[in-house]
Amino acid sequence: MMKKVKMLSSVGIVLAFVFFVALLIFPARAEAKAEMVGIEGVNYNVGSSFKDNLESFVGKKVYLTLDSGKTFAGFVKKVGEHLIHLEKLDGKEFFDALIRIEHISTIDTRFRDFQR
Repeated sequence: MMKKVKMLSSVGIVLAFVFFVALLIFPARAEAKAEMVGIEGVNYNVGSSFKDNLESFVGKKVYLTLDSGKTFAGFVKKVGEHLIHLEKLDGKEFFDALIRIEHISTIDTRFRDFQR
């Protein structure tokens, strides 16, 4: 009876060790296969105005931080002379926003993605 208990505990220890080793090895291999690539057509032009940069993001998702510190995230629908129209706002998918370009202090957008 003692031999069975010792054998079962030894098998349990070996199985646990194999399980933890597999957890350490397999995620590293999955990460190694993923490659970071640039998203085509996304770039900033530092020699241009906010308006010109925003026009290049029509149809793409951006994060706009205003001078007040408030951030809006959504898809650029249209850019006018003084205003930008954002649609499908994060957390308010059925809402749009009309923002004055001169109140924007920062434009953030995704430049890179993982390719597997």
